[in-house]
Amino acid sequence: MTDDSFFRLAADCDAARAVAERLFQTVTSQLHPQLPRSAEIRHVGATAIPGCLTKGDLDVVVRVAQANFAAADERLARVFARNVGSIRTDAFSAFADASRTPHLGVQLTVKGGTLDVFHHFADALQSDPALVERYNALKRAHQDRPMALYRAAKDAFIAGVLRERSPSR
Repeated sequence: MTDDSFFRLAADCDAARAVAERLFQTVTSQLHPQLPRSAEIRHVGATAIPGCLTKGDLDVVVRVAQANFAAADERLARVFARNVGSIRTDAFSAFADASRTPHLGVQLTVKGGTLDVFHHFADALQSDPALVERYNALKRAHQDRPMALYRAAKDAFIAGVLRERSPSR
């Protein structure tokens, strides 16, 4: 069992990325038949970004239309435990599966909703190697430091990136 109170990067981020990608393919094939055809399932965490440092976990976002949210939420709740440390609204809910290797986090969002931002951040990282380096520097600076400090810094970093790249700017 890992100590989740401190931020620790994977010893081999490339190997962690490969393991996460295999799990993503497995989870995607399991979820597609249970979700509406219009659902979009995306690998959005650091393991989805070449060159990005990672803890080694897998983050997945499931994006659905508002009309399909309640049914998708119910179906995901049958497969995964709710992430009780996360908020839950009529447009967002989070799930986790610590029994998987690597640890799996699943966020369900309404397409276009206020918390439908995970894919925007992943897309920004995918398209900007300098941004990945800035994000990696943040991660290196928080290695072996309290997880709460890392999460606060990460949240501020992501919010800044999303603000900078917002189409309304």
